Parts: sequence; structure tokens; C-alpha cells
Amino acid sequence: MFHQAFTLNPFQENTYVIWDNKGTGIIVDPGCYTYDERQTLKAFIEEKNITLTHILNTHAHIDHVLGVEYFRQEFKIPFYLHPKDEPLLKDAANRAQVYGFPHYQPSEVDVWYEDNQVLHIGEIEIKILFVPGHAPGHVALYFEKEGLLFDGDVLFRRSVGRTDFPLCNHADLVQSIQTQLYTLPDSTIVYPGHGGSTTIGEEKVSNPYVKA
Repeated sequence: MFHQAFTLNPFQENTYVIWDNKGTGIIVDPGCYTYDERQTLKAFIEEKNITLTHILNTHAHIDHVLGVEYFRQEFKIPFYLHPKDEPLLKDAANRAQVYGFPHYQPSEVDVWYEDNQVLHIGEIEIKILFVPGHAPGHVALYFEKEGLLFDGDVLFRRSVGRTDFPLCNHADLVQSIQTQLYTLPDSTIVYPGHGGSTTIGEEKVSNPYVKA
């Protein structure tokens, strides 16, 4: 399995393209907004001969959904989201105006994640972990075989997701990290929605906000 991060939009959000040995791929949290950002992603996908099949979002905050509709239309692929994040998605157009994204294109969800879901996409197996707190329907994408976790805005290197936005809940965030993430193997590499990677083991020891 291969993956590539792209840091996009003024929020410096990490969008991930992930693909298997046969070129079947997914895009996680497409945050591209400008023409140049979209073209950079498209050119990479074409250069690597990746066949995109899914848009998998960890949550629906505006910086993570700016490019969803572009990928739905350009690649004709379904958009996945947790149903508890529907209110955030519906409010995304309002957030776009507030944060200066007048050309944001609203999206409809094609497939809602299910509880304890495991997705099989090409050669890739993805466990969907429900990790609310930063957002009510936040999920993390766990690639158990590869030991990789794409966790959106839940756990960062020496930090955690903010909980001062509407519909956030700090107690839920802490519980999600302690029961869903810190129970994964220490060697699990965490690729968050902002900033650089870390590991579960490092954060259990060194994260100042949530201890194991």
C-alpha cells in the first residue's frame, strides 16, 4: 500500500491519497479549494495511474470538505461520511462564507458509514473507528495490516483536536482517544489532519493533553 499527503488550503489541512499495488485508490478528506490545488492532486493521481474509487472523510468541518464535490464530479466516485456529522455538512456553506471560501460547492453524502464497519477497497482493508469529540460523527481510518491510522483532527503530535467549535465535546474526545486510539499497538503510525505524523506509543507517553 502507498500513500501521499498534500497540505492544502489556508488551514494547512492534510489530504491523503492512498492506493494499493494494483492502483486502486481512495482520497481522504479532500481539502483542495483553488484551481491549482485541484490540478496538483489530479496530476499526481494521473501520474501514478491511480483509479480513485472512494472519498472517505473523517469528518465534515469546512477545511476537510472543500474539495469533496470536485472529486465527486470529476471522478464520479461516492462520498462517505458518518451520519452524526450531517449537521456539520449542512452548515458547511455557512462556514465557507465566514472563512472566505465563496466558491465552495456543497455536497451530498452518497454512503453513510455504519457502526463497526470494515471496508474492502481493492487490496486494502480499512476499519472505521468511531471517535467523536472534535466532531459528533468523527471517524478514524485504521489500516490494521499496515499499522497506519488516518485520524483527522482527533490526535495530533503532542496535541489533540479542538473542542471549542459548535457540536464539539471535550469529554467525548478524551474518551475516544483513550478507548479507541490508545488501545491500538504502540507502533501504529498516526497521520493526522494537520501537521506531521506521530505514533500511538509516542502520544501515550508524551501527549500533554490526554495520557494513557
